[in-house]
Amino acid sequence: MAVNSGKGTLAWVPPPVQRIEDTGLTQIFIEDLALKMLYFRGELTGHEIAELMHLPFQAVVSPIMDSLKREQFCEVKGAGGLGTASFRYIITGKGIARAREQLERTTYAGAAPVPWDEYVRAINSQGSKRLRVNPKIMKKALSHLILEESVFSKIGPAVNSGKSIFLYGPPGNGKTTIAESIGRMVLKNDIYIPYAVEVDGQIIKVYDEINHVAVPEEEQMGRGATGSLGSRKMDTRWLRIRRPVIMVGGELTLDGLELVYDPNNKYYEAPFQMKANGGMFLIDDFGRQQIRPRDLLNRWIVPMEKNIDFLALHTGRKVEVPFEVLIVFSTNLPPRDLVDEAFLRRIRHKIEVSSPSFDGYREIFKAMCRHRGIEYDEQAAVYLLQEHYIKTKRKLRANHPRDLIDQMTDIAQYLGEKPQLTKELIDRAADAYFVEL
Repeated sequence: MAVNSGKGTLAWVPPPVQRIEDTGLTQIFIEDLALKMLYFRGELTGHEIAELMHLPFQAVVSPIMDSLKREQFCEVKGAGGLGTASFRYIITGKGIARAREQLERTTYAGAAPVPWDEYVRAINSQGSKRLRVNPKIMKKALSHLILEESVFSKIGPAVNSGKSIFLYGPPGNGKTTIAESIGRMVLKNDIYIPYAVEVDGQIIKVYDEINHVAVPEEEQMGRGATGSLGSRKMDTRWLRIRRPVIMVGGELTLDGLELVYDPNNKYYEAPFQMKANGGMFLIDDFGRQQIRPRDLLNRWIVPMEKNIDFLALHTGRKVEVPFEVLIVFSTNLPPRDLVDEAFLRRIRHKIEVSSPSFDGYREIFKAMCRHRGIEYDEQAAVYLLQEHYIKTKRKLRANHPRDLIDQMTDIAQYLGEKPQLTKELIDRAADAYFVEL
């Protein structure tokens, strides 16, 4: 079901939960989740339990609590207001014994998970519905960057492919900035992800407050997606987020690409690529990870070609998960030093982000002066290039204009002067910034 929103058309919206069967979970599973919540919290109202579970009170939580009362696993201590949702529940000795038994299996006591098959269907429905770009959209999205035409013309087709992109070239020329801009450009429409999923009784946490940006509820009002807990028109075990842009660098390990099992809490954390589903996964400084590039690419041969990944539970079972990810590799190292031709063939688009020309450098310098509120002087730019690049045989980098202007600003502020493009200030900034290697 597609729904139009202020951020574009949503490819899929979670259907409503109108009875326990609609959750895809067994009644016993939900009862055990409620008992663990009471065990940890001591006392909760029916409304609070519904909020913690992200399930409707009348349709699901109320019959669950009635069942627990009948079995003497909990009891009503009193009421904090009108209606059964205000009843205050406490766990009994019998309930404590059952809760402890369940805690031996998993300590998870958060939002009720969604079944694995439901998660797979949702990601497959939403994953490929990214914005398609054209030269007009590209120019607007990358207007803050000054790129060589040879680079600019390759980015659009790479983005529309939705496959893998390999950005390479010397450091400081904007590879990471380009990748982040791509993410902001094509990942406009929001998606829904679950807080957690359940497979074979195992819990996998998906939502990550660090890597996922939740859409504020006020942006969702009036679009048929929100309301009170008793009347919401969608399953609130799902959270509406901005399409994720997840970036990792040298800290990436092979373990970070697998389900991470917490032996103390007895549940899993989803790996990076699963959290990035429906969005972009940027591997920055590719080749500087603690794992060999060959091993990393070996791990992703099937996902990149088939759009599916396989994750292993500690029980030995492997589950198939969608790989609906625009994956971007960014590296300063020569491609030939990282992987062989067979591996590069599996990466769909290779884009070299080269150093700017002298004209390109001046354009970047001029733009940065305008951005920093400093009057641009063409002769000063020529002096900078002649004295600190041509004479020293120093290579141009796209980040140098910004950094040098910041250096000049720092020096001028220290001297109590207005930043200007004087020869003296340029020389002092260059002397403080450049290091001869």
